[in-house]
Amino acid sequence: MSVQFTTDSAPGYRRLALWQDIVCDVYVGLDCTSSLGSAFRGTVTRAPLGRAICSEVSSQQQRVSRTPSRISRAHEEYFLIALGKHGVGGVVQDGRETVIHPGEFAIYDTTRPYELQFDGAFTQTIFQIPRDMLRRRIAGTEALTAISFGSDRPLSRLAHDFVYQLCRSADQIETEQAQRLSEQAVDLISMALAERLPTQPLASTHRAALLYRLKAHIRAHLADPELSLAETAAALGISPRYVNDLFSDEETSFQRYVLRERLSQCARDLASPTLAHRQVGEIAFAWGFNDLSHFGRVFREHYGASPREWRQSKLPH
Repeated sequence: MSVQFTTDSAPGYRRLALWQDIVCDVYVGLDCTSSLGSAFRGTVTRAPLGRAICSEVSSQQQRVSRTPSRISRAHEEYFLIALGKHGVGGVVQDGRETVIHPGEFAIYDTTRPYELQFDGAFTQTIFQIPRDMLRRRIAGTEALTAISFGSDRPLSRLAHDFVYQLCRSADQIETEQAQRLSEQAVDLISMALAERLPTQPLASTHRAALLYRLKAHIRAHLADPELSLAETAAALGISPRYVNDLFSDEETSFQRYVLRERLSQCARDLASPTLAHRQVGEIAFAWGFNDLSHFGRVFREHYGASPREWRQSKLPH
């Protein structure tokens, strides 16, 4: 479900202060200034998407700063991917600066200072992801902040369009599908970013693309208890050893990735009110487990609670 925050109902003298509160609540601690005074307006629409957050911000001339003092008080770490829709916006971070035009995107890291500059009215889509979601896929992100990614490269265009359309529909996507789609979005973003890393040229991009295909195959066959390393490798035309070599980039293996994905789907289904009528065993079998005692043991190891305890803690009483 999407939530909208707006300054429209506030008196003119309160709008900028209200906007400051809105931006800090929706994103991270920021300082906002504008010379528009009582003429200032701004609206943010926000919707969760798995661990990510999609939002659309429409506002006017302003400068936004993420300062060291704000960072020192923060408890959560994010990457923000800003996609231009209307107007232009400047981004400054890590000694670089760029301008985001409609159809382009740029990334910035909330753990380091940055500035955003808007000289006129604008609309941007912001895809906010926990920092670990991107860091486990790609290293060297410090070299990628405040760089524009446009439609001149196929991967950048594909990543932009996928994230943009995904965020437009975020409030209509079932909880059970949201996590999977957000992971796929971060996979695409990672592939687009990898193209621009100075130390990771074509070979790294090829690995990222192959890893994306590998994960997509696993997710498509996750419910099949016969899903195996050998079958997956054959489907992609690579060796089982190379499958695990690809997963080593993320410090995991085929078996651990499959287990994590299955447990994630089970945890999500157990927490869903719409699936409260289904037995724990049904949910486990539906996601490829074939031994309930094994399922209960590994679920507790990962989530610190039994499947039934997890369900009771998540469902409304």
